[in-house]
Amino acid sequence: MEVKFEDLDIGKVINDDLIDLELKSTTKLGVIQELTHLLYKNHCINSEENFIQDVLYREDQGVTGLEKGIAIPHGKSESVIKTTLAIGRTKKPIEWESMDGKPIEVIFLFAVRKSDSNTLHIKLLQKVATLLAHEDILNRFHQVKTKQEIISLLLKNT
Repeated sequence: MEVKFEDLDIGKVINDDLIDLELKSTTKLGVIQELTHLLYKNHCINSEENFIQDVLYREDQGVTGLEKGIAIPHGKSESVIKTTLAIGRTKKPIEWESMDGKPIEVIFLFAVRKSDSNTLHIKLLQKVATLLAHEDILNRFHQVKTKQEIISLLLKNT
């Protein structure tokens, strides 16, 4: 059964264990590794190394840094057990290729099962991108203090 855009429940692809509001890394690769480890620890992927390779392959295809300090890296991978979203925020802005040429602080890492890549992947990206198009919501992602605030922000606005 195909997942319909309207029916996509973002609550099914994110939880507290997949959010880190204090990422320690100071590089793009380091951030991707930290968030990938969260996915691995929570049984969403079965190989950190393979998933990171797939994310970096996608990074080479085009810019995943949006504007105003937000990035949406993603990997379609055989390593993904369950299509999921991991979210992180860095302590300081980090260099990342972005549409506005500015550094990144908030990262939404999409882990997408190869078999979901033509349906759920696109719908999930659309939902998050639509959400991030609202400047007030986008700004709140920089200010939230708890993991639950992030989840509430996503659930209320998608």
